Amino acid sequence: MLILLPPSEGKTPAVRGSAVDWPALSFPQLNSYRAKVLDALGTVSAHEDALALLGVGASLKDDVERNTRLHAEPAAPAHQIYSGVLYDALGYKTLTASQRRKADESVLVISALWGAIRFGDNVPAYRLSMGTALPDVGRLASFWKPQLADALAGAVSGHLLVDCRSSTYAAAWAPPATQTVTVNVFTEVNGVRKVVSHFAKHTRGELARHLLARRGKAPESPGQLLKASREKWEAELVEGSARKPHALNIILPG
Repeated sequence: MLILLPPSEGKTPAVRGSAVDWPALSFPQLNSYRAKVLDALGTVSAHEDALALLGVGASLKDDVERNTRLHAEPAAPAHQIYSGVLYDALGYKTLTASQRRKADESVLVISALWGAIRFGDNVPAYRLSMGTALPDVGRLASFWKPQLADALAGAVSGHLLVDCRSSTYAAAWAPPATQTVTVNVFTEVNGVRKVVSHFAKHTRGELARHLLARRGKAPESPGQLLKASREKWEAELVEGSARKPHALNIILPG
């Protein structure tokens, strides 16, 4: 089983430590593409209109300024850098040592800057969304799509993929549909369902934690994932096809 996560919008910068060790990153075949994005990001972030070009507000000025020196910024494991609703719900720090090892092996983060990294990869904090377009790179989802298809093909072969990404990050890579289960979250009141957004992030984080912390073998099929999810939530599985992933619908009380 592999769990696909988006990065968090907010990130917690490392206070100290060495800069990113490029050869040590997972999927090193992506490094030339990572360098291209990082250089383009640094150029845009140094522009007088950087905030507008990156689509962020004035409160993120320091984050954008940090983008100009990412080659030298301290790096830390991705599970420390990424923060926010989903990652708080996953709660890496409170997992046991064996559960953390499982998380380091099982979690893939699809990133606008790094393409794809594992939880234990050391990276600096940065500010960049997959929906952004950069000079000489273009829209990042389109840029990464062929690169991730090549780089991740071997890593995901034979694994059940639990896809907890948002639509913005899902656009950057379409994993094999037959082995992928997307995760949707609804509330239901009097038989009427509504899609939720904020609580979807929280619930996806809780699901990731549940799958990492529960006893027994990790799910190896959509049906086993449904059974594991029902240990904690009301859930249903919508069967996919050769071209459309399966969907796990988690239903929260309204």
